Amino acid sequence: MHELSIAHSLVEIAIEAADNAGMKEVKSLYLKLGALSGVVKEALEFSFDVVIEGTPLEGARLIIEDVPVKVFCPDCQEAHILPEPFPMRCPECGTKTGEVLEGREMELYALEGGEGDA
Repeated sequence: MHELSIAHSLVEIAIEAADNAGMKEVKSLYLKLGALSGVVKEALEFSFDVVIEGTPLEGARLIIEDVPVKVFCPDCQEAHILPEPFPMRCPECGTKTGEVLEGREMELYALEGGEGDA
């Protein structure tokens, strides 16, 4: 279960970012998680709850924003969000495409601090 090591890395990054920002308390971590990231959301949430015990982040919440797969269709010359990650076909015209624009990311993009934190 690689989600445990990912959760551990997220906690390390968040602690360092909070220290650099002068935050005394972190209430929430905000993460973008792509459908093609290879990470099981539920396993990451469970792992996060285990990893934060005994750290400065104890009690913080992990808020995950699901990012769908967005592809570029060579025939339509437009970007489209796929209703499901597979098959990788344009939902408008059915053309196969492998040009993924979004959906692979795993990005810690914000921390929410406690009272008195910026």
